[in-house]
Amino acid sequence: MAAVPGNEFSQAARWFHALADETRLRIIERLRGGEECVCNLTDILDTGQSRLSFHLKTLKDAGLVRDRRQGRWIYYSLDADAIVELERLVAALKQRGGGLGIASRRM
Repeated sequence: MAAVPGNEFSQAARWFHALADETRLRIIERLRGGEECVCNLTDILDTGQSRLSFHLKTLKDAGLVRDRRQGRWIYYSLDADAIVELERLVAALKQRGGGLGIASRRM
Protein backbone atom coordinates (compact mmCIF):
# COMPACT_ATOMS: atom_id res chain seq x y z
CA MET A 1 0.00 0.00 0.00
CA ALA A 2 1.55 3.32 -1.05
CA ALA A 3 1.58 6.07 1.52
CA VAL A 4 1.02 9.71 0.73
CA PRO A 5 3.68 11.86 2.41
CA GLY A 6 2.14 14.52 4.64
CA ASN A 7 3.90 17.38 2.88
CA GLU A 8 2.12 16.45 -0.36
CA PHE A 9 -1.31 17.22 1.06
CA SER A 10 -0.70 20.96 0.83
CA GLN A 11 0.11 20.69 -2.88
CA ALA A 12 -2.79 18.30 -3.41
CA ALA A 13 -5.16 20.82 -1.84
CA ARG A 14 -3.94 23.50 -4.28
CA TRP A 15 -4.41 21.13 -7.22
CA PHE A 16 -7.89 20.03 -6.21
CA HIS A 17 -8.96 23.62 -5.49
CA ALA A 18 -7.75 24.64 -8.95
CA LEU A 19 -9.62 21.72 -10.54
CA ALA A 20 -12.85 22.38 -8.65
CA ASP A 21 -14.29 24.59 -11.38
CA GLU A 22 -15.93 23.61 -14.67
CA THR A 23 -14.16 26.28 -16.72
CA ARG A 24 -10.75 25.28 -15.37
CA LEU A 25 -11.49 21.63 -16.11
CA ARG A 26 -12.40 22.62 -19.66
CA ILE A 27 -9.11 24.51 -19.95
CA ILE A 28 -7.17 21.45 -18.73
CA GLU A 29 -9.03 19.25 -21.21
CA ARG A 30 -8.24 21.64 -24.06
CA LEU A 31 -4.56 21.87 -23.11
CA ARG A 32 -4.28 18.07 -23.20
CA GLY A 33 -4.12 18.54 -26.96
CA GLY A 34 -1.12 20.85 -26.70
CA GLU A 35 -0.20 24.46 -26.23
CA GLU A 36 -2.86 27.12 -26.82
CA CYS A 37 -2.83 30.89 -27.11
CA VAL A 38 -5.16 32.86 -24.85
CA CYS A 39 -6.80 34.29 -27.97
CA ASN A 40 -7.75 30.79 -29.12
CA LEU A 41 -8.93 29.70 -25.67
CA THR A 42 -11.33 32.65 -25.38
CA ASP A 43 -12.99 31.61 -28.64
CA ILE A 44 -12.96 27.86 -27.96
CA LEU A 45 -14.31 28.21 -24.41
CA ASP A 46 -16.64 31.10 -25.28
CA THR A 47 -15.52 33.18 -22.32
CA GLY A 48 -14.19 36.67 -21.85
CA GLN A 49 -10.47 37.33 -21.71
CA SER A 50 -10.45 38.71 -18.15
CA ARG A 51 -12.40 35.74 -16.82
CA LEU A 52 -10.15 33.32 -18.72
CA SER A 53 -7.05 35.08 -17.38
CA PHE A 54 -8.35 34.62 -13.82
CA HIS A 55 -8.80 30.88 -14.38
CA LEU A 56 -5.43 30.50 -16.10
CA LYS A 57 -3.73 32.31 -13.20
CA THR A 58 -5.40 29.94 -10.74
CA LEU A 59 -4.15 26.93 -12.71
CA LYS A 60 -0.68 28.44 -13.05
CA ASP A 61 -0.47 29.30 -9.34
CA ALA A 62 -1.39 25.68 -8.57
CA GLY A 63 1.45 24.55 -10.83
CA LEU A 64 -0.78 22.74 -13.31
CA VAL A 65 -0.05 24.91 -16.34
CA ARG A 66 2.92 26.82 -17.70
CA ASP A 67 3.00 29.89 -19.86
CA ARG A 68 5.40 31.41 -22.32
CA ARG A 69 5.34 34.74 -24.07
CA GLN A 70 5.94 35.07 -27.79
CA GLY A 71 5.70 38.65 -28.91
CA ARG A 72 2.44 40.00 -27.60
CA TRP A 73 0.82 36.58 -27.18
CA ILE A 74 0.92 34.26 -24.18
CA TYR A 75 0.75 30.54 -24.78
CA TYR A 76 -0.32 28.03 -22.13
CA SER A 77 0.42 24.34 -21.80
CA LEU A 78 0.03 21.65 -19.17
CA ASP A 79 2.91 21.14 -16.76
CA ALA A 80 3.53 17.47 -17.55
CA ASP A 81 5.47 16.86 -14.32
CA ALA A 82 2.62 18.22 -12.20
CA ILE A 83 0.04 16.12 -14.07
CA VAL A 84 2.13 12.97 -13.51
CA GLU A 85 2.41 13.80 -9.79
CA LEU A 86 -1.33 14.43 -9.58
CA GLU A 87 -2.05 11.07 -11.22
CA ARG A 88 0.40 9.40 -8.82
CA LEU A 89 -1.27 11.03 -5.83
CA VAL A 90 -4.74 9.92 -6.91
CA ALA A 91 -3.45 6.37 -7.47
CA ALA A 92 -1.86 6.36 -3.99
CA LEU A 93 -5.08 7.59 -2.40
CA LYS A 94 -7.06 4.89 -4.19
CA GLN A 95 -4.62 2.19 -3.05
CA ARG A 96 -4.60 3.48 0.49
CA GLY A 97 -8.35 3.21 0.78
CA GLY A 98 -8.78 0.04 -1.27
CA GLY A 99 -10.35 2.17 -3.93
CA LEU A 100 -12.23 5.24 -2.84
CA GLY A 101 -14.93 3.06 -1.33
CA ILE A 102 -17.73 4.78 -3.17
CA ALA A 103 -19.35 1.62 -4.52
CA SER A 104 -19.25 -0.17 -1.17
CA ARG A 105 -20.98 2.72 0.61
CA ARG A 106 -23.87 2.81 -1.84
CA MET A 107 -24.71 -0.87 -1.51
